[in-house]
Parts: sequence; C-alpha cells; structure tokens
Amino acid sequence: MDMQMKRNENVKLLTIPLSMWRNDFQFPSYSSLSCSANHLAPLFNDTAAANYLCAQFDSISKGLADTTYFLFSPCSAPAPAKNTMNIMLTKVLDAAAGGLSYYLFGFAFAFGALSNGFIGRHFFGLRDFPMGASPSGDYSFFLYQWAFAIAAAGITSGTIAERTQFVAYLIYSSFLTGLVYPIVSHWFWSSDGWASAARSNGNVLFGSGVIDFAGSGVVHMVGGIAGMWGALIEGPRIGRFDRTDRSVALRGHSASLVVLGSFLLWFGWYGFNPGSFITIAKGIMGGQLSRRHWLGALRLLVGHWNAIDVCNGLLDGFAAITSGCAVVEPWAAIVCGFEAAWVLIGLNKLAAKVEYDDPLEAAQLHGGCGAWGVFFTRLFAKRVYMEEICGVGRPFGALMGGAGDSDIGGVRVGHGDHGGVVQKMNLLRISRDEIGEGIVLSTLVAAFTVTTWTRRSIEHGRGNPNWRRGTGRSKNMMKLEK
Repeated sequence: MDMQMKRNENVKLLTIPLSMWRNDFQFPSYSSLSCSANHLAPLFNDTAAANYLCAQFDSISKGLADTTYFLFSPCSAPAPAKNTMNIMLTKVLDAAAGGLSYYLFGFAFAFGALSNGFIGRHFFGLRDFPMGASPSGDYSFFLYQWAFAIAAAGITSGTIAERTQFVAYLIYSSFLTGLVYPIVSHWFWSSDGWASAARSNGNVLFGSGVIDFAGSGVVHMVGGIAGMWGALIEGPRIGRFDRTDRSVALRGHSASLVVLGSFLLWFGWYGFNPGSFITIAKGIMGGQLSRRHWLGALRLLVGHWNAIDVCNGLLDGFAAITSGCAVVEPWAAIVCGFEAAWVLIGLNKLAAKVEYDDPLEAAQLHGGCGAWGVFFTRLFAKRVYMEEICGVGRPFGALMGGAGDSDIGGVRVGHGDHGGVVQKMNLLRISRDEIGEGIVLSTLVAAFTVTTWTRRSIEHGRGNPNWRRGTGRSKNMMKLEK
C-alpha cells in the first residue's frame, strides 16, 4: 500500500492522503496548501532551500487541517444547563478512550494490509506501520483517520444525551471507534474493501465502487445510525412527550452558544471536506442553500423565525454534500442542499410522530442527510470528475454505485446488539432521580449555578423527578394553580 505523497518530477505537490489509494488512483486525496519547489528555487538561487521551505510549509498545512477536528468537539448549548458538564465530558472521552481504542484496534481493522475485503488484519497499535522516507515516520494519515473516527463517535453522543450513564457511554465510544466505524471505513475507503472505489484486487462494486469523498456515509451515517439505535433502546427523556403524546420542546440553555458552535463546525468542515478550493466552495453552497431554504420552510410551517433551527439547516447541507463534493458541479451542490433541508424537516416530523427523542436531531441530521448525500452522489456525479478521480471508463451518475444499505446493516448488527446488551446489564439509562436533578449534579459537578424556570417548563414537569408521563399535571403545576 502506497503511503507516499504524490509527486511530480518538476513540481512538488504536497498532499495529505485521506486513504491508502493505488498509485494511479487520486480519490480522495487531500490537496492541502501546495508549495512548488521549482517555483521557489529562483527566488533563493538554491534548490535545497526551496525544498526545505516546502517541507516546512507542508507540515504546517497538515497540522492546520488535522486540528480542525477539535472544532467539531465543543458542543453542549442545545442541552439544559444541568447536563452541560456531562456532555462536555463525553466529548473529552471520545478523544481519550475512543482515540485509544482506535489506536489499538480501529486503525488496523480499517486499513490493515492483506484483508479479506471485510476487515483489516495488520497495524495493531501501529505495529509495522510503514515509515516512509522519514526515519521518524509520517503519522499524519493515522491522525487524520483518527479524527474521522472521533467525529463519528461524537455524533452519537448528541442522540443519547441527558439520559445515558457515564460508564455506558465509555463502553459505547470505545466500541464504535474500535470496531464499528473501522469496519465500515474499511469497506469504502481502503484499497482492499469490497465496496471501495480504490479496490486493487477483485471486481469493483457496480464498476465504480462507492464514491464517498469525505464521509457522508462512512462518518455521518455511521454516527447517526448508531445514535438512532441507542436512542431507540433508551427511550425518550421524561417530559419530552405529554400525556396526549404531543411533542414538548425541551430547549437548551444558550442559543448564542449554539450559533457560535455552528460557525465553529462550519470552519471545521474545511478540514473534513478537503481537495481543492472548488470543493470547499461547493460545500459552502450546499450548506448556505440548505440554511436559507430551511429558514423559509420553518417560517411557513411554524410561523416564526428560529436561529437554532437555521443552524441545523446549515449543517444538514454540509453533511449531505460531503459525499459528492469532489464529483458534482456547483449547481448540483445547491440542489443537494435544497433537498437536504426537506429531508431533515421530514425526518423531524416523523420522529415526533413515532415519539423518537433525539435532543440534538443528530440521527436525522447526520444519518438521514448523510444517506441523502450518498444517494445524491450516485445521481449527479459528473463524467469529467469521475474520470479524473477513478480513471477513464468508470460509470458516472444515475445510480452508478453506493452502499447506504450496507452502512445501515453494518451499524445495526454491530452497534444495535451492543446497545441491547448494555441495556440488559442496567448500565445504559440513568435513574429518574438523576434525570430530574441533572447528571452533573448527581454524579459530577455543576457547570452553572443558576437555573432558569418558566411557566412552560413547570407546566410540563421539566426537571421534576416527581413528574410522570401519563399521570396528568406535575406537582409544581398544581401548586402554581393553587
């Protein structure tokens, strides 16, 4: 497997690979900031100096791209203040426990050489990892893939927020990053995966393989579907639905932080949708169009403007275009974002209808819109881009290939059964008293000292451990009426 950077004899192009592709296969490769030693040499009259500067420039650009992952992590504003510290702790656990699991097992399962097409079998603990030309080795590829694994785990933390035990999440994060996500990424991104567009041995699926440039299916669908199973097993939060089965909105503690976090995610996507400036531009257009369409649609549906919902509208466009941002035209990215908004609106309506509780709408946003992005790529991939990436003769557009059903099946078998086992061991859901008091107040320390109550929150028993769905008004409401 070739771990070397792609080079040209005269112009040194610095790239960060997203996966271990064949020498003649260019997808997906992360074209970071480029530096031409051939162009710099006349400025210094010294080719060696130009090469040295390009090498340093390459290291800086790699570091900037890899560390954009951390902008995906800090998010707790959609949750009540009493649970903020717990959610932030889960983010740290993703990077710590989940990262260790990916180092020990996950990377080997994802990109270990000599696989059977289903799972890798080498590089456990990075043992025998190819060092390349540098004596100290080049671990940028591992670091980049680690960031994707942690991002997938972070998606699920939002779906099961406010009701999950700390130990259960620790087990979950390690399991997802160490087994479930690596297997799916091996299928679609390794050079040996059965569905990979870069498959070097055997027939390529549908003649083209699965085109998922930066993870609509591999990252977003995996995280969203895993979270969906967790939320289904745990059930809704107390107070999420009233005694008439009507959905009750449980808002977070800070709309300002939600907007700030959305902008951080927006910037973080520039590192996760790499390739070129036109790729970034298409990602922006998909997200912007989805945001505007979402804003207008909700104004018509609910009769008011809502900044938090608009932020979700922005992110669903990004999640959808992530798959095809390298192989579709800019106008197609706009169409993708437009339809992604309707996908999210429809899934949210369906979730409320079936009493599915996802505090951050993560399963609908990442799982649903990620699936739409994979399907959209199968329809609108352009021939010239497909030939540039995959070579002449590869199918393009009109359902050329894709594997959203494989994503769903793989995560269902791996993570759904795992969640059921944890639930049977009484390790999954927190107690009713902890729900009312707040996870951080009962097991950790409080992140905020001020609690704000409204008549609506009292009426629906928000935060009251004595309130039970289906038993009528809460005790606080009856006292208020007296």
